[in-house]
Amino acid sequence: MNKTDKIYLAGHTGLVGGAIYRRLQKEGFENIVTRELYELDLTNQSAVDNFFEEEKPDYVILAAAKVGGIMANQTYPAEFIYQNIMIAANVIHASYKSGVKKLLNLGSSCIYPRLAPQPMKEDCLLTSELEKTNEAYAIAKISAIKLCRYYNEQYGTNFISLMPTNQYGVGDNFNMETAHLLPMILRRFHLAKMLEEGNFEAIKKDLKRFKLGWGLDEKLNDNNIEEILAEIGAFKDKAVVWGDGSVYREMMCSEDLADACFYLMQNKDYSEIGELVNVTKGDDIQLKDLFEMVREVVGFNGKIEYDTSKPNGTPRKMMDATKIKSLGWEPKISLKEGIKKAYAWYLTGEIL
Repeated sequence: MNKTDKIYLAGHTGLVGGAIYRRLQKEGFENIVTRELYELDLTNQSAVDNFFEEEKPDYVILAAAKVGGIMANQTYPAEFIYQNIMIAANVIHASYKSGVKKLLNLGSSCIYPRLAPQPMKEDCLLTSELEKTNEAYAIAKISAIKLCRYYNEQYGTNFISLMPTNQYGVGDNFNMETAHLLPMILRRFHLAKMLEEGNFEAIKKDLKRFKLGWGLDEKLNDNNIEEILAEIGAFKDKAVVWGDGSVYREMMCSEDLADACFYLMQNKDYSEIGELVNVTKGDDIQLKDLFEMVREVVGFNGKIEYDTSKPNGTPRKMMDATKIKSLGWEPKISLKEGIKKAYAWYLTGEIL
């Protein structure tokens, strides 16, 4: 990509899209095309086609998706599969029709089988059944990978697919109903800390800035704050987390993913990458240790209580980093450093 090329970044307001946008700006790219959801509905094929005909982007980065944690995936599976399939199909097909030079499709580690051998290599895709708690989302993401592959094979396009591990960072979603694991836990521990300190003004400020979800915001008033926060597992002497803390997860700061996207867009094509590539460091952490790390960063002194009536999710999801390392890229930000960055943004809105 040259700095004068027109780049369409789909999903620029999201966690990953925002990190990519900041990285492109830092590198001096000024011709970045974006659209808010109210301006362009990516599930609407005619709207997407019209947009591509008008803008004629040189490059496309597809970071737009409907995302969420276990609860959101289980509650809205039809929305997750429909919206994500439509977004991918419309953007990928329009990119082909308009002659886009290169497209980067962002997927997810959830594409891999529930009991895939660890660490998960790219070739274990579709070798056994998926994790049921996010199957709808996974099927949509697998469809996008296959779309890119088959368009490359049939039409000679240069569409690449990156499968990042679990992301967190600046601009994350802290709505307790739809958030991913780390921001959900980070906020739960923070609110518990504020209860511990009796800092209700800080709690009110937080609740004005971020929604709780599950209809709790409509019930909230000055007299029932502790009762409402108990609903999301935050108490003055403890924080309640789902499962038993035994499962393992990878975590990557979104700034590292943005770095990988930029590197691969600039240096590697489909002929070198193949159907997909994992974007990972190749290590993970047991959730009980992650919870302790978050508690330390936040400074909460209460105990961690496990709700074993809630699901753990996939026992382990560690992706193999052999391929991405062979392409010349590795992440740079440690987990603790990344959590500190995310917590600083959550508290102040400022980027470290």
